[in-house]
Amino acid sequence: LPIVTIDGENARDFDDAVLVEPLGRGFRLTVADADVAHYVAAGSPLDLEARARGTSVYFPDRVVPMLPEELSNGICSLKPGEDRLVKAVRLELDRRGRPVATHFDDAVIRSAARLTYTEVRQALVDRDISVRGALGGLIDPLERAEALARLLMARRRERGSIDFDLPEAEVVLDLRGRPADIVRAERSIAHQMIEEFMLAANEAVARELGRWKLPFLHRVHERPAADSVAALARFLEGFGLRLRLDEGRPTPGAFQAVLEQVRGRPEERLVNTVLLRSMQQARYAAEPLGHFGLATDCYTHFTSPIRRYPDLIVHRLLDVALRGAGRVPPDLVAIAEESSRRERVAMEAEREIVQLKKIQFMQDKAGNVYDGFVSGVAPFGFFVELREVFVEGLVHVTTLGGDFYEHVEAQHLLRGRRTRRTYRVGDPVTVRVAGASVERRAIDFVVANGEVEEPWRRRRRRS
Repeated sequence: LPIVTIDGENARDFDDAVLVEPLGRGFRLTVADADVAHYVAAGSPLDLEARARGTSVYFPDRVVPMLPEELSNGICSLKPGEDRLVKAVRLELDRRGRPVATHFDDAVIRSAARLTYTEVRQALVDRDISVRGALGGLIDPLERAEALARLLMARRRERGSIDFDLPEAEVVLDLRGRPADIVRAERSIAHQMIEEFMLAANEAVARELGRWKLPFLHRVHERPAADSVAALARFLEGFGLRLRLDEGRPTPGAFQAVLEQVRGRPEERLVNTVLLRSMQQARYAAEPLGHFGLATDCYTHFTSPIRRYPDLIVHRLLDVALRGAGRVPPDLVAIAEESSRRERVAMEAEREIVQLKKIQFMQDKAGNVYDGFVSGVAPFGFFVELREVFVEGLVHVTTLGGDFYEHVEAQHLLRGRRTRRTYRVGDPVTVRVAGASVERRAIDFVVANGEVEEPWRRRRRRS
């Protein structure tokens, strides 16, 4: 069978493979995940270390793996042409993408190819003749996979699932490991295909474990707190946007409706960010609290057992449900809390290192001029996101010479008292790099249109 892995160019741990086959007028989706539980016994030293780490941590220049590389990049990695043990979820879906039946199997697969997101995008979106020729017989199943992914996306949005559009930074390193560029990470239909198939598999496993009435690790995302919703509603009013409430509470569909209203507007990025920050953080729990963002009552993590400890636990619990093998861990609550905590630590570390790389990249760019747009406004200045490189910095009000600038919070702008000059979210602006400080974790800009009193000029006049 032409089952394949699809990952980033630099990925080394291939923990899931996918295949979409025709089934009458519908589809059969197979998601095969590395059977890590076969190699990592519950309570073993390997298991205890994986639990302590909780997750793999991904930095621009290295990975701190949850499992030893002999497992994560070796015998558990679904490399092409090599037999690998997997747990497979096979979903039968009708022509509209609705699940009809689900099957779970322990299996051996041999991946037909290790594909990259770029290759798949070139084949499906760009219709690159040379790439399509090289992929040969894989084109038909890939095009079928694209069709199914679009159906799954549409069905998820119909039920109110929220899709944020917040690009992530990708740090391009030179041969010495120094940042050579900061770009917006690509997100194409290739990424969306894998996301949709993983979501479908995770939901299928959650439904199955729920059917067996087994306690298991849920991935939960609780409703936003009332005070956060009130603050969000006030924020949105400044842009003429309204958050619909159902008996005083927002629904996931109401959040998605706001995102659709703001799509293509100058303030789109800011609204996406503020909506995301108004929500509670997703976490792991031993009880079914629902997943607000996905608009589903029951969800879990199953598809990444190489790099997430909760997925490994869920693999074992599926064995308990289907084969009576093993047992339910007595400390699921503690595992959920530990895993949530380790996930937060990993995310903070990843963000910190990416920001550090951005600052390092900008350190030798002092004096360079870039086009950008106002991405945020505060009483002390405004933030600018550059277009050429994916970097954000601050223009401090003290560098805006010849006027006193007031922060008009309701309109998300700064306004000069004398000149009435405004800087509003979404406005285009040209800036000059004033400096970048690793110690302060800051990138400083000044406006480069001739109306600015630059810091070094003010210092010279004072002297």
